Amino acid sequence: MNNYYNPHLYYVVPMCNYGNMPVPGHWAMSNGRDANYYTTYPNIQSNTGDVSLDQGKEPFVVNINQASRQNNTFRTAIWTGDNLQITLMSINVGEDVGLELHSDADQFLRIEEGQGLVQMGKDKDDLSFVRHVFDDSAIFVPAGIWHNLTNIGNIPLKLYSIYAPPEHPFGTIHNTKADDIAAGGN
Repeated sequence: MNNYYNPHLYYVVPMCNYGNMPVPGHWAMSNGRDANYYTTYPNIQSNTGDVSLDQGKEPFVVNINQASRQNNTFRTAIWTGDNLQITLMSINVGEDVGLELHSDADQFLRIEEGQGLVQMGKDKDDLSFVRHVFDDSAIFVPAGIWHNLTNIGNIPLKLYSIYAPPEHPFGTIHNTKADDIAAGGN
């Protein structure tokens, strides 16, 4: 057995805090500013620009929790690469994403604020997998599975979604669900 291997050892990488105070000993961005400098929305700044614009294929850092909570669009793509896409979503009270299936894309969703009901199944008429979701819930949707997410709370449901590979065109912004439908969505 390798003397350097310990299955119980884990590593912690320094991250920025959620406040505006620098973390002692914390690394700074290449421009000399602490990573906490980039935490105001709607113009959250990364090392490459505004989060309301798709930063795909460029290095990008964002406070995803804060960006998700402060997003007011139904869907905004913030990073679209060749193999991965991240979108922010805000689902109004009583609204849903809409029943959908991504035949070639796996999907990860994380709830940052609000309450929802997720339904999934192999057949769009049999969504037998049903779970209540809320802050900090992670939802994993395999390619080829029908799914829907409905806001059952009393505030907008704030989340981000990761698609692998990308599902929406680079730079997608749907201010409302109606905009999504008009663009060929659900």
